[in-house]
Amino acid sequence: MKRSRANAANFLALIVDDEADILELLELTLLKMGLQVERASTVKAALQKVQEQEFDLCLTDMRLPDGEGLEIVRYIGANCPDLPVAVITAHGSTENAVAALKAGAFDYLSKPVALDQLRAVVKSALKLPAAAVPSAPEGYALLGQSAAIQQVSELIEKLARSQAPVYVTGESGSGKELAARLIHEKSARREKPFVPVNCGAIPENLMESEFFGYRKGAFTGADQDRDGFFQAASGGTLFLDEVADLPLPMQVKLLRAIQEKKARKVGATQEDPVDVRIISATHQKLADCVTSGNFRQDLFYRLNVIELKMPALREMSDDVPLIAASILARLSRLAGGAAPELAQDAIEALQHYDYPGNVRELENILERALALCGGARIHKDDLYLTGPAEDDDPASHEPGAKWPLPDYLDRVEKEALQEALEKTRYNKTAAAKLLGITFRALRYRLARLGID
Repeated sequence: MKRSRANAANFLALIVDDEADILELLELTLLKMGLQVERASTVKAALQKVQEQEFDLCLTDMRLPDGEGLEIVRYIGANCPDLPVAVITAHGSTENAVAALKAGAFDYLSKPVALDQLRAVVKSALKLPAAAVPSAPEGYALLGQSAAIQQVSELIEKLARSQAPVYVTGESGSGKELAARLIHEKSARREKPFVPVNCGAIPENLMESEFFGYRKGAFTGADQDRDGFFQAASGGTLFLDEVADLPLPMQVKLLRAIQEKKARKVGATQEDPVDVRIISATHQKLADCVTSGNFRQDLFYRLNVIELKMPALREMSDDVPLIAASILARLSRLAGGAAPELAQDAIEALQHYDYPGNVRELENILERALALCGGARIHKDDLYLTGPAEDDDPASHEPGAKWPLPDYLDRVEKEALQEALEKTRYNKTAAAKLLGITFRALRYRLARLGID
């Protein structure tokens, strides 16, 4: 049974290191924070203490006289899922830090140990909810009972108990930001900000100041100090969407901030500590971007510590009725009316549709159906889904034909998008501005219509 956590004196930490001065520093710091402390200087001694006592936190060095700290990390992960363990690595040892996080470590600290970072790690670890009692964040949920979505849900629960960087992959519209929010909301950082950043929507000349902030007078127009994304997400989670769109110079600065856990504002003379968890995502294959030279390999390994793959909607056809019903209920609630029922022919049509735009496209289809259906039930014809197998009217293939209406509207929209991209020399940010839509809306439309 877990001890009462009414106050800090009820917390017991295990610190593992073979260097007396490091042990002394760790113990004094934790005692000042109100924790009780047990020491160990070998892998064998540490494992014996874990077997005999119940701890709330473990801090271990990577290199010990009789083995590696990873042995302790793996043992705790397999036998004590409620016990967060952080590792202490040699300065600049990126490989060891990544290996520890992949093995299940909650977080890592670099030597020489910075006391502010140590305190931040300890506080975060002690805020973790018990693994046996999954939290249910209000407003965010992954719907479905398919094997694919259940596997994602289970992994999210595990990732929420770590500080490791997570790389979320999946097609456009598959719910990558939702997954990132769920990881944040179920984690020890849940009371701090979740800051989403669209890396492809920031002009290159503004990136450094947007990410790290700036000091007053750093450049023309900087009339006061301003925080960047890292400062805004302090203590919380920074979600980097479309991270593959970052230019190479910015990738270097981001890598340093992640490795050193420090950031320098534009115009500042010194770096300040930053405490954020990084979750990144892209619909591109980041490994291919590394191969082509458009993405730094060292940053890729830093971001891709743990990969979370979001399934495409076509892989979850059995879940489509549940997801569709939830979307209809939300759209109807916003419109101030009762949600119409999906007729059986509509359900079957939705289950057999391919969804190039995934859940985002399903929402678009249902929003259109909600506006066009005339009764309390949505039928197949209200969905306006067309495909090669259903389109047997030769007239619909005539150039300029205005029927079926969805096909005609798609052609018009595609032409407008292509023209805007050509006028702006394929600068998507400028094209979105020209079209009078958001960058996110432009990206969705390009994906839906298959425009690269």
